[in-house]
Order: sequence, then structure tokens, then C-alpha cells
Amino acid sequence: MGLFAEIKKSLGAEEISVTRVQYSVIDGKGGYFTNVKKLLEFSETKIVFQGRKGGVCVEGERLRLGKYCMGDAVVLGDISRVGRTE
Repeated sequence: MGLFAEIKKSLGAEEISVTRVQYSVIDGKGGYFTNVKKLLEFSETKIVFQGRKGGVCVEGERLRLGKYCMGDAVVLGDISRVGRTE
């Protein structure tokens, strides 16, 4: 949580809701997602996470979960797109 607080502060984006799913993606490796409440869809090409307010759709190839616990999720694989859902 400290990482996202620092990023928000440096961007001057203090009004960003912490109840939304937040994420960071590393090209060719995967991504880290926080504030996840539910896993709505799961396949090797698409994963959909739901947060308290909205969610995210993760698309790519060879996607798999590395961790899914206490509101955090790690997605491994080649992520090509992450989009917000409502």
C-alpha cells in the first residue's frame, strides 16, 4: 500500500479512490493487483478482478495466478492489456 501512496503523491493524484483495484504491470513478466474483492473470470487469456468500486480485465497469453490472498493478486504471463470495468 505504501508504494501506491507514494505514486499518488508524486502524481498529485490524492483524489484517486483506494477502493478501486490498483495495479502495476511488468512487461513480459506479469502484474500485481491490490484491492481485489472477487475473481469473476479466469482463463489463460483473460482474468477479471472485481474491487469494491469497479474492476479490471486483464488480457494476454499464458496467464496464471501466482498469488491470490487477502485482496492481493499476482498474475504471471504475458499481459497485453489491462482495462477498467464498471
